Amino acid sequence: MADTASTARYRIEGMDCASCATKIDTAVRRMPGVTDVTVSVMAGTMTVSHDGSGDPAAIAKKVSGLGYRAEPLAGAMPVPVTHADCGHDHEHGRGHEQPKDEDTSSLHFHSHAVTTGHWWTSSKALSAFACGGALVAAYALGKLVPAVEPYAFIAAMLVGLVPIARRALMAALGGTPFSIDSLMTIAAVGAVIINAAEEAAVVVFLFIVGELLEGVAAGKARASIQSLAALVPKTAWLEADGRTREVPADSLAVGAVILVRPGDRIAADGIILSGEGTVDEAPVTGESLPVRKGVDATVFAGTVNGDAALRIRVTAAANDNTIARVVKLVEEAQESKAPTERFIDGFSRYYTPGVLLVGAMVAVLPPLLLGGGWNEWVYKGLAILLIGCPCALVISTPAAIAASLSAGARRGLLLKGGAVLESLGKVTAVAFDKTGTLTEGKPKVTDVIGVDRSEEDVLRLAAALETGSSHPLAAAILAKAAADKIAVPSASDAKAVGGKGMSGTAEGKELFLGSPQAVETRVAIPSDLTARIQALNDDGKTVSVLTVDNSIAGAIAMRDEPRLDALAGIKALSALGIATVMLTGDNRRAASAIARQLGIEVKAELLPEDKLRIVGEMRGRGLNVAKVGDGINDAPALAAADVGIAMGGGTDVALETADAAILHGRVSDVAALVELSKRTMRNIQQNISLSLGLKGLFLITTIAGLTGLWPAIFADTGATVLVTFNALRLLAPRG
Repeated sequence: MADTASTARYRIEGMDCASCATKIDTAVRRMPGVTDVTVSVMAGTMTVSHDGSGDPAAIAKKVSGLGYRAEPLAGAMPVPVTHADCGHDHEHGRGHEQPKDEDTSSLHFHSHAVTTGHWWTSSKALSAFACGGALVAAYALGKLVPAVEPYAFIAAMLVGLVPIARRALMAALGGTPFSIDSLMTIAAVGAVIINAAEEAAVVVFLFIVGELLEGVAAGKARASIQSLAALVPKTAWLEADGRTREVPADSLAVGAVILVRPGDRIAADGIILSGEGTVDEAPVTGESLPVRKGVDATVFAGTVNGDAALRIRVTAAANDNTIARVVKLVEEAQESKAPTERFIDGFSRYYTPGVLLVGAMVAVLPPLLLGGGWNEWVYKGLAILLIGCPCALVISTPAAIAASLSAGARRGLLLKGGAVLESLGKVTAVAFDKTGTLTEGKPKVTDVIGVDRSEEDVLRLAAALETGSSHPLAAAILAKAAADKIAVPSASDAKAVGGKGMSGTAEGKELFLGSPQAVETRVAIPSDLTARIQALNDDGKTVSVLTVDNSIAGAIAMRDEPRLDALAGIKALSALGIATVMLTGDNRRAASAIARQLGIEVKAELLPEDKLRIVGEMRGRGLNVAKVGDGINDAPALAAADVGIAMGGGTDVALETADAAILHGRVSDVAALVELSKRTMRNIQQNISLSLGLKGLFLITTIAGLTGLWPAIFADTGATVLVTFNALRLLAPRG
């Protein structure tokens, strides 16, 4: 892929299957200056790499000449947008990794109007209505005037066949002589020649209806991810020049201040400047319960403000907010091919000419060698040509993967392509980072011990000293006091003492809060408290001791606690037969305490290179390893693992590092990723079996003389529709 300056992305409207993408890919790839093309039918996008000499207008014209509509995405070259309602081929499916000299054994070529508006207003629907009306009229006329019945059905057939034949000619001139339109034309004309005009008219009508159904199915699949973009409101209330006014949301600049009223969707990523209330993050992270947020908390575009007005400073422009990056990531992921999809593409290159050869042999050999009737066997050969289209087979994998990527994105599970989705299902071991992954990443008060003072007094006075401090331990104490609704007195002369602790005066008393070692230099700690501090240390907790007027008042223990779902997440992986291990740079005592709580193996006091080495050793033992971390200090190990998973809440790191990202940071979502992968692979196997099974069944019944031309259409477009809707089942919520 070329660099950013020579890469353009387009929205392509009107694609229904993987072979549509192949038609565009083949045509654009052969244009002057184009070095690479990637087209995703499920995302409806095209990425073109060029050497700078390519003509944007010519690229747009080429795409429109094929029957699609091209619109540049953000950062793309400006292109004139035109549209011609032409056809497209359901070729056997070639991705961007194929050679430029495309073979000509592609099969399927349909008309494609822009996929906007209601399906019944599309050109496909209008064509189906016209062809169906002509067929009914021909049937009625034939009953009234039997002598003209054959001619009436020929006329009805031509209503639908003329556009198909025109597209077949366009495909042939474009280097695709074996499109399904060509075969459809041959079959229809051949049927007329052997006096089967009525059946030819029915076949053409069913073919057009099949195209329409394919378009509806593909539109449903594509809408699943495009609907994410609709989560962001179109307008926002901007505060500027001392007043508030409504402006387009996509006009908000970084640093702007917006007002979000209770019940409104938040229009941009940002940080809360004032206000405190609940925010429903389910649309972005999948979190089932609203999250309470206050000043300095981060909020995401598309989430719903709850019960209070919030003033928010915008931190990302519209084209770079969380929703936009999720949509972009999923679209780019859909452009990459999974191993199974590449195998199916390769298989179809041999499958297609094989079907053509079988059709020709069925039509010719029995009459020549066995004395069979030419009409009978030519009819069967024509039916086999229609049965042989590999569209359902080719779409079986990308449809399932696209649905899974979309379903995952709605739950805050982002995957960078079908290859990652497949690999997750093969994972046999997961290596977790500790801080910020298995744990919350910030300490919490776990124990408050009263000696000469009550527990409430110890917490109240310690909070007085820590007010205004940004230290993580101070934040933990203040958070605990706030949670317990304790009134914190003001302190004077509060200051840090040589990194040993904090001192100050509150309520006329001298206070000091520091480590047990620092307190020992001021006053002796009772033996029973020393023993309890040792026990807390053994549990991986950090202990601070409070003195009041040089007397031991009590102690506070803090620890970076496991995430609420960490234990459930580890158990879910164990239930799937997946081994787990914690790799951390933290001290062995603290790491072991967390590991005991979670029932996980631990390797502590590791440098980044140690984590890299251990992941390599695990893979060397034949394990398929997923590494889960924050995407920064674990970068080497994330890259070395079979699958790297970044934990985060919508940050750039979480979205751009590793192979997958868990937006909400739930440990249980690692198991959800694995289950999504396994479910997807089962769906793909069902799709492949369905498409090949139907073709095999109709092949046998056709040769046996049990079915004819019109059932052959069901083996093609019917199977494609069934496969697509089966894939759409992956969009259903689970768990």
